[in-house]
Amino acid sequence: MAEMNTQAESGRRRGGRRSKKLSTRVDMTPMVDLGFLLITFFMLTTTMSKPRSLSLIMPADGPPMPVGASKSLTLLVGANNSISWYDGQGDDPVAPPVIHRSSFSPGKGIGEVIRAKQQKVAQLYGDADQLVVSVKASPGAQYRNVVDALDEMKINRVARFALVDISGTELRMLGE
Repeated sequence: MAEMNTQAESGRRRGGRRSKKLSTRVDMTPMVDLGFLLITFFMLTTTMSKPRSLSLIMPADGPPMPVGASKSLTLLVGANNSISWYDGQGDDPVAPPVIHRSSFSPGKGIGEVIRAKQQKVAQLYGDADQLVVSVKASPGAQYRNVVDALDEMKINRVARFALVDISGTELRMLGE
């Protein structure tokens, strides 16, 4: 608490009454203590919070790994917050893939599609981790939507997924 010390002159002089001269002294020690406590508090709270990020493992350079069509799912992240998908790799010219539209909604969004495909792969191969998901972003796709697609991989515990360049055929199928 701040303290104010005053000293008064006791006594009179001849010739009348003279006003008292007071000396003031404010003790700033508690204010300095409070300042150091606040500095210490903010230093400790800012260094304890660490930024969190999603770890991303990119495929090694080299020849592509062949994946069966029944084990793979391709996600196409498009412009205007849209996401499309098809089964397989889409590399069979005789039977082109059928594009399905979806969204990022929690109820009937792309997460439901991923879980359904995981169940199919688990029934066929005995392990849902055999699923391989290719995420392909169009040039008009927003960064946020690509991150949302990668979040769906993490939420649904997809063990194998990769960010892959989108082909011209897929861009035409998306209408971009």
